[in-house]
Amino acid sequence: MFQKIADYTELLFPDNLLREGSVIWQMIELIPEEDWKDTVQIIGWLYQYYNSEKKDEVFAALKKNVKITKENIPAATQLFTPDWIVRYMVENSLGRLWVEGHPNERLKSQWKYYLEEAEQEPDVQAQLASIREEYKALRPEDILCIDPCSGSGHILAYMFDVLMQIYEAYGVDTRTAVASIVENNIYGLDIDDRAAQLAYFSVMMKACQYDKRFLRRKIQPHVYAIVESNHVDPFAVEYFCNGDDKLKAAMDTIIEELHDAKEYGSIITVSQQEWDALHARFDEIQNESVMSIYSGAALGLKALVQVAEVLSQKYDVVVTNPPYMALSNACSKLSEYIKVNYPACKTDMFAVFIERCGNTLKKNGLYAMITQHTWMFLGSYDKLRGILQEKSLVNLLHFGIKAFAEIGNDVVQTCAFVFQNTICSERFAKFCRLVDVKDSEKKPIEFFNPALYSIQCIRKFRVIPGGTYAYWVPDTFIDNFEKGKAIENFAEFTGSQNITGNNEKYLRFHWEVDVNKIGKDYWVFYAKGGDYRKYYGNLDIVVDWRDSARNFYNMNKTSNLLNEYFWFREGVTYSAVTSRGTGFRYLPPECIFDKGGPSIVVNSNLSYLLALLNSKVAELYFQALNPSINLQVKDIKALPIIIADESQINGMTCEMVALAKKDWDSFETSFGFHQHPFIECSRQTIQKAFELWTEKQMEAFQKALNNEKQINSLLAATYGLTNISLSFEERDIPVRKANLERDIRSFVSYAVGCMFGRYSLDVDGLAYAGGEWDESKYITFPADADNIIPVSDDEYFEDDIVARFVKFVEVVYGTETLQENLKFIAEALGGKGTPKEVIRNYFLNGFYADHCKIYQKRPIYWLFDSGKKNGFKCLIYMHRYQPDTIARIRTDYVHEQQARYRTAIADLENRIANASASERVKLNKQLKKLNNQAAEIHEYEEKIHHLADQMISIDLDDGVKKNYALFRDVLVKIK
Repeated sequence: MFQKIADYTELLFPDNLLREGSVIWQMIELIPEEDWKDTVQIIGWLYQYYNSEKKDEVFAALKKNVKITKENIPAATQLFTPDWIVRYMVENSLGRLWVEGHPNERLKSQWKYYLEEAEQEPDVQAQLASIREEYKALRPEDILCIDPCSGSGHILAYMFDVLMQIYEAYGVDTRTAVASIVENNIYGLDIDDRAAQLAYFSVMMKACQYDKRFLRRKIQPHVYAIVESNHVDPFAVEYFCNGDDKLKAAMDTIIEELHDAKEYGSIITVSQQEWDALHARFDEIQNESVMSIYSGAALGLKALVQVAEVLSQKYDVVVTNPPYMALSNACSKLSEYIKVNYPACKTDMFAVFIERCGNTLKKNGLYAMITQHTWMFLGSYDKLRGILQEKSLVNLLHFGIKAFAEIGNDVVQTCAFVFQNTICSERFAKFCRLVDVKDSEKKPIEFFNPALYSIQCIRKFRVIPGGTYAYWVPDTFIDNFEKGKAIENFAEFTGSQNITGNNEKYLRFHWEVDVNKIGKDYWVFYAKGGDYRKYYGNLDIVVDWRDSARNFYNMNKTSNLLNEYFWFREGVTYSAVTSRGTGFRYLPPECIFDKGGPSIVVNSNLSYLLALLNSKVAELYFQALNPSINLQVKDIKALPIIIADESQINGMTCEMVALAKKDWDSFETSFGFHQHPFIECSRQTIQKAFELWTEKQMEAFQKALNNEKQINSLLAATYGLTNISLSFEERDIPVRKANLERDIRSFVSYAVGCMFGRYSLDVDGLAYAGGEWDESKYITFPADADNIIPVSDDEYFEDDIVARFVKFVEVVYGTETLQENLKFIAEALGGKGTPKEVIRNYFLNGFYADHCKIYQKRPIYWLFDSGKKNGFKCLIYMHRYQPDTIARIRTDYVHEQQARYRTAIADLENRIANASASERVKLNKQLKKLNNQAAEIHEYEEKIHHLADQMISIDLDDGVKKNYALFRDVLVKIK
């Protein structure tokens, strides 16, 4: 079929694609009738594919802050509408308009996706009956239909099919019906010339499908590309007007209103004119016996008049898939035009079209669209929802993600709907919730599942703050807005959060800086959102809070200093981006917060509010108020607060916070970390330690799970929402179950920390992270003396990391079980060889990647690495770095390793000389490896020599990123 289309059209996209007499015009009659239906759809898909490369270029440019110009809007927004959604929209707008005035069950039975009107109260039934009486007066040729963003004509083509069915049911013969549809019923506009040509072609193909001789009738469709008047020849206008003041006034208005029309497209509002008089003048010029030099240019004005006339008309039916484009990405001209003319919709282009299409309707007309679903919920569309209250929603399909098979991400979430241009606030609308159907191919199947449908009175949405279209919620959900109190009765919202304006300079992970400088006068903890987690956690960032920094936040244009009243106040924090869910956490009083982790300062009922915000009840409200991934302050403020069973809930909440904190503090990246949990079970085997840890975590997990169920059960009863599911995923519980591989790797990391003196078996928590070194803290297991621990493929040095690790295990668990413990550790790490070989391989190839991941690419242990041959590696602890550290690495370790390589190479060469043939193969392989390592370390020595001579100092306040970069030539690259 694709080849067939290509053959019919030569090239699908030349500028003169549809000129009369072209190959297309000559070949249409040769296309087999059974292929025409598929041809229209295939053209649409080909057009989208044609634009795909340009679309990629446009979005790549957006990342560089290059706005979308009028030339690139089609490529950025072109999206072919799935056929079943087109059918739903057309059948429930055009089809509904007709059958409600001309009941015909046989006709309606042809429309697979037609939805019957919801059952209405008597007053609404009477109002709708009056509208249907008006519909009865319509004849088929009276129905004006438009797709103002017609693309390649998919919607227009199906409009044609439905209109043909209507004409046939009315008793009109096929040939007359085809001509009437093209002349009287169908209108299409698009900002893109090529798309308009293809839409024109689609309509012509449809006409030929029903009337094979249609092309000979010389009837032209009302399908046009938007044209602009920027370069109109004034002499041509003067010639056209021919001294007629009325024509001159009309043309001046059209030229003014279509100026920059390519920027704005179908959202332009055009004044009514005496169109018959304008067309009559074109006929005069066309029939002139002697053509003027301006005749051709004057006739060229007809395109302007045609587009203006289409834009000025009111329509019975509007159906479209508008462009989706954030107006922050639009060029300034388009953005300013929308701010002035569509202030309620200044966030996204699709919203502008929702308002514009509504304005295009005749009284009681119908319009159907597929758009992003955010207009139903987001606060930025409050005014648009207010405008839509002047219309009457008939039905709505809520797709969520994957309505379009070609959109693989979860960002584009959509809905399709039908509104009628009449005020009927008591009307019941029909809703189909396909949000939980994640497969694009299953959505049209589940459309017919009655369990996914609900019927709601659209008036109830006005009770919800912001008027959100929360159609799936029970009546008690709405009633609670009147019963409950506002959250401001218990808490305060800051209005704005702290913004540093330069996070690179002013933010650090707490493990980067000198621990002695963490406090209210220097580095303070900074709530900044983070991963989904409930009740406690995600406190790993500190912000510079010195006078100089705060002065910058206060004075810099892109910064904001949080009001002092809200500094270091106890409350609740959460993550603004909620792609995995919203987790509310206790905010300790020693914290500040920013826009990524907005916070609520709680004055009373803190524990109850924390439980409520984390509950399924709140989740239901937030999903109704704003189902996007960005929870807004207004959504939290809208949550009705009903207090009951407070003491019982408070007790469980306090326990949840304690459980979550203990879990958070069991991992070494927590500021509250004391020691690795396996150390509590010292003098036993590490396997026994893991088993005890597993039991303890499972007990804590189960306790947290039971608390969650009880809290949610009590709150569901309080809010009258007893049908809420009380099932929880493991990630909903803020206690992590034991995991052998992860926990053994964390034990290895803790051992390395003890080797360097960051931790000590004799001290709880941090033993050293800056400040004065105290040797007396390391009696049980001494810290490394020079802060340099070699990582080699053999035990070349006394303080080799594997030897030190084995010693650590022996000290913690005893000599008797040492081999058993090493074997258990090696099995958990995975790999082949003896336990020591597996452990050594992990230190060589796995440890540092794990360390960088755990410490979020801000490692505190730095790996000096000569390269892939493992010629030389060693670790140092950043906080113990001294200006002579690199010199000591060079002289005490690199030179020593080079000497060992020379000795080993000489020894191997002697052995090879005296070895048998079979032994030489193995020994030569070893020799090659050693020679490669020796060559690598030789090059590395030159690099490290250069740095050693510089005696570089570092400042912990500068953070890992800046300090690490000072030594990038000799440190392993962080990935």
